[in-house]
Amino acid sequence: MVRSLTTMLMLCFCLSSNAFAEQKEKVGNYDIHYVALSSTFLTPSIAKSYGIKRSSYTGIINIAVLDTSVKGNPAVPVEISGVANNLLDARVDLKFREIREGDSIYYIAEVPYRDDQEINFKIAVKYGKKLNTILKFKQKFYVE
Repeated sequence: MVRSLTTMLMLCFCLSSNAFAEQKEKVGNYDIHYVALSSTFLTPSIAKSYGIKRSSYTGIINIAVLDTSVKGNPAVPVEISGVANNLLDARVDLKFREIREGDSIYYIAEVPYRDDQEINFKIAVKYGKKLNTILKFKQKFYVE
């Protein structure tokens, strides 16, 4: 039985340490869920099926936006772009891909890192005229 990426990422959220815990930011009627973790948390088959580079030096950023004003808090399609900077100010433009599975909509991007490296993320999220925000967070990555 093949697990979907959504299922696999949810499992990572539940089993991972606080260093990789899912986070959420509420902006108006929208919850923006985000997580950054090593791509090695994905099984080889899941990574391959979604075209994700599975490496000890590649992180994954996963973002989903839910509309809390609607019953069931459905996912909404957003425009998303962002950059990642390390402490030496090396900049990487994030290339997000939209993934839809059933009613789920989420966006993933890959980011390279080195051992014991903290990366700052700045991500623009827009949903028509209803949501226009900048999400900022940082994550420390380790090589396994």
